[in-house]
Amino acid sequence: MKTEVTLIKNVAMSIKNDSRFQMDVIDVEDFLRQPPPGFEVELRGTGYRFVRYNPESFCVFIDEFNSAKGKVIFKNSPGRTIKVHTLKDYMHLRKQLTSKRIVILVSACERSPLSSNKKAPKNTTVLKQYVVVINGSNPVIKWEMERGLDHTISSVAGESYSVKIDFSDLLQIWAGESFHLPVDGQKIKVDWQNTCFCLKYHSDALFDFSHWLGFSKREFKISYYRNNETEDRLKG
Repeated sequence: MKTEVTLIKNVAMSIKNDSRFQMDVIDVEDFLRQPPPGFEVELRGTGYRFVRYNPESFCVFIDEFNSAKGKVIFKNSPGRTIKVHTLKDYMHLRKQLTSKRIVILVSACERSPLSSNKKAPKNTTVLKQYVVVINGSNPVIKWEMERGLDHTISSVAGESYSVKIDFSDLLQIWAGESFHLPVDGQKIKVDWQNTCFCLKYHSDALFDFSHWLGFSKREFKISYYRNNETEDRLKG
């Protein structure tokens, strides 16, 4: 039986080629309905959406997920965890992260009265999902990325390690404290979750005790955001 495929043509959105561009935050259904340049979406007869993208321009770190209208798969995405085994692979990934657009899927969750602004309980309700596009070649973001990766390597020299690269501060600054989503006639403040991806490096060391004991886990945040771009925020 032949699979029926409907192609949604990409249309211009606000993702810019200017290196000064920092990030864009797009409602996932808007993204799938009108994909930005470099992306196209196929509606498969089996009931899921298959997203193709230009790997020369984008690093996509999105696992298979379910949206309001069904399953979504990004072709060739390694998911939220990227594994490298050689220095050559690491240097290749590092170059990609600092020269392309980084794409992740984040969740805006209902803020619990007991939670802080920084971290929400894991059982909070997901109100919306957004595709976030970060410009890795933006001079300041590139500098923060390189600094975080350099610090990680210098602290775990010769060992296997994992490092989470987190964009929660960037999203919080983008949104501001006034950001809310309308739910049942109420304006709900949100906490951002699933805001990172993870790089795992496996060395050939025979006795990698720090890694085995969990001492080689690192994390750094990308946090610089130019406030004059906030006019492009999504308003609930």
